[in-house]
Amino acid sequence: MSKASGTSRRYVNQLAAGDLIDNQVFLISSKDLRTTSNGSLYIHCVLCDRTGQILGRIWQATETMYADMPEGGFLRFKGRVENYKGNLQFIVDAIQPVDTATIDLGDFMPQTAEDIGQMFERVKTILRHIKNPHLLRLVKAFVTDEELMARFRKAPAAVQLHHAFIGGLLEHTRNVLELALLVIPRYPDVSLDLVLAGVFLHDIGKTAELSYETNFAYTSEGQLVGHIVQATLWIDQKIRAIDAETGTPFPQDLRAALIHIVLAHHGQYEFGSPKLPAIPEAIAIHHLDNLDAKLQLYLQKIKTDNDAASDWTAYIPSLSTRIFKKDVCGIRK
Repeated sequence: MSKASGTSRRYVNQLAAGDLIDNQVFLISSKDLRTTSNGSLYIHCVLCDRTGQILGRIWQATETMYADMPEGGFLRFKGRVENYKGNLQFIVDAIQPVDTATIDLGDFMPQTAEDIGQMFERVKTILRHIKNPHLLRLVKAFVTDEELMARFRKAPAAVQLHHAFIGGLLEHTRNVLELALLVIPRYPDVSLDLVLAGVFLHDIGKTAELSYETNFAYTSEGQLVGHIVQATLWIDQKIRAIDAETGTPFPQDLRAALIHIVLAHHGQYEFGSPKLPAIPEAIAIHHLDNLDAKLQLYLQKIKTDNDAASDWTAYIPSLSTRIFKKDVCGIRK
C-alpha cells in the first residue's frame, strides 16, 4: 500500500489502455516543454515508479505549470492511459503537489530482486581467486574502501538501460565475474587474474557517475568526467597509495593493461570507448560485459511489456528491434 495515496496504487507495469488514474503519485524522471503544430504548449514528461516508466503528456500547458513540475520530484496526477503507436502514454488532466514526507521511496525506486549482502559476499569470494599479488592488493584496496563499497552495493548500472535499479551495478558485476569463471579457463593463455580484476573495476566509476537518491540521473561529475575516466583515476590513486605503503612499485605494464581494459570495455569508439580492445583480456571483458547487459535488457523488456495481446514488444530504439516475447520452450518464470 502506498503511503502517499492511502490506497493501493496501480504500478506502471499494471497499467493498460483505458485505465483512469485519479490522485496517484508518480516520480517525474524528466520533463520537456514543447510546442504543437498550432503553436500551443504541451509538456512531454516521463513518469516512473519502481516497476517502470510511462510517457506523460499534458496538453494546453503553461510555462508556470512546467516550472511547477519538479524534475526528479513527485506530484499527484489525474488522467487516462491510452495506446499510442503500440506504446502506452498517460494523458494528464490535472496535477497537484504532494507532501514528500508522506512518500514511500520503495514505491518509486526499482531494486534488485536478489539479496545485496549475499551478492557482495559472492563478489568478494570470486575475487579471492586472484593469485597475482599486485592485482590482489589493488582489489583489496577497493574492497576495503567502505564508503566506496557502500555506493557500489547501492548504485544502478545505468539510468535507463540494463540493470537500471538499486543494486544493479553489484548484480551486473557479480554476473560478469561468474561468466568469467565459466569462460576464461577455456582459454589458458588468457589471464584469469587480470580478467577478474578488470571486471570488478570496469564500471566502478558509475558509483560517482550516477545519482540515485530519488531517481536515476547523471551527476555533474558524471557528465564532466564519466565512469570510464573516473575508474582510471581511482586505479592510479590506489596504486600510488599501495606503492607508498609497501615500497614495492606496481608493475607498469600490468597497470597499463588494467587501465586499458577499463578504457576499452565498451568495445567501440561510438559507444564511448577511448580505446579499442588491444589485449585478449580486454576483448573478453567487452563481450562478457555486453552479454550480461544485453540479456538482462532483453529479459527485462519481455517481463515488463504490458501488451498481453501481442507476442512482440514495441520497437526498442536502444536495441534497434522489437523482441519476440513468446516462451517457446516454457522455461521462463
